Amino acid sequence: MKHLNSFLSLKILLLFLILPFLSFGQTTEANVQNEIKYPQFKFQGLFQGRYLSNFSNGIDAVTGLQHSDGDAVGNTFDIKRMRLGVTAKLTESFDIVLLANFADFKSDPKGKVLENAFARYTFNKSVGFMVGQFRPAFGIEETNPADILKSFDYSNQYTEFGNNGWTSFQIGASMFGVFNVAEIPVTYAISAVNGNGKDQISDKDNGKQYSSRLVFELSKKHNVNFGLNGGVGEVYNSKVFAVGLDLTADFRLTDKLILQTQLEGKQGINHNLYYSLDPKVRTENINDYEMRGAYFLPNLRYEIKYQKLTAIEFSCRYEYFDKNFKINSNGRQTYTPMAGLEFGKGYTGRIEIGMQLDNYQKNIPNTTSYDNNLFIIQFQGRFF
Repeated sequence: MKHLNSFLSLKILLLFLILPFLSFGQTTEANVQNEIKYPQFKFQGLFQGRYLSNFSNGIDAVTGLQHSDGDAVGNTFDIKRMRLGVTAKLTESFDIVLLANFADFKSDPKGKVLENAFARYTFNKSVGFMVGQFRPAFGIEETNPADILKSFDYSNQYTEFGNNGWTSFQIGASMFGVFNVAEIPVTYAISAVNGNGKDQISDKDNGKQYSSRLVFELSKKHNVNFGLNGGVGEVYNSKVFAVGLDLTADFRLTDKLILQTQLEGKQGINHNLYYSLDPKVRTENINDYEMRGAYFLPNLRYEIKYQKLTAIEFSCRYEYFDKNFKINSNGRQTYTPMAGLEFGKGYTGRIEIGMQLDNYQKNIPNTTSYDNNLFIIQFQGRFF
């Protein structure tokens, strides 16, 4: 009996000795199972194909160029975008983003194809940094990828401000984050870019363009956001600027019916136009060449959720834009009515049909500044 008690005591002692090691082993195994593995990769893609038909004779359906001799391609099938992208998450705070549009190979790919190519590090919600080629924050459209736009494409002002280095894909660096003013969340971004577009060997001069954006979230429930945009810079030793205001608001009319609205306006020096002109025909003052524009985009969305059909949408963007309103004004009014069907979540599949109606203050033969009425059918498929 004595030997039995001694044996039991020895077993109990050994159990207490090895228990910490067993617990450590179980904890280590749990930590290994819960450990997040890096790098992580996320792939995404977008296809946008179109059929275009111009109801105005003598105007090219893709470029909008008017031909006085009537020799123009008035209708065509077109691949607008074929994007492939990858986000490589190296740590919880550090990632690298790449995005290419292979549809750009259909024409001279110089200065095209590669769109996003940047590294991003986020310290916390208040401070983050981005370096490389990206879209600097300067309006509503910069925060919306092409596949979730409420119209066929970006506005005319977005394109022209992109040509001047404020929007679209630019090379540079940016700081971003969120902070609170009282109880209002404010999103900010400060950017410094070369200002001569994407896929460039270097800056066109020693000047840089500096821009900032503040977005005040006035109502999360109704998506009421008010944005302020401003930028200054130097191009070929000339001072340039750009400013902008924007507002979004959503109104749920019924359980399934939502009215989504966007309003945006911008103004700035059109230095791209100024330096494209022969010095003999332009003025000496670059401030004589200014562009300005505004658009209003209401989108009525009915969330039907019937089998594979997610929603039906109706929108009509109205835009006024003048790329040189001071000394050679030729205002352009554009109406873009559109109806769309959404399949799946987040515009996984989308079919859109509508028109783009352009009316200029004065028509200039053999240029793109000419009235035209373009019919569009667009199909979209995306994965993410």
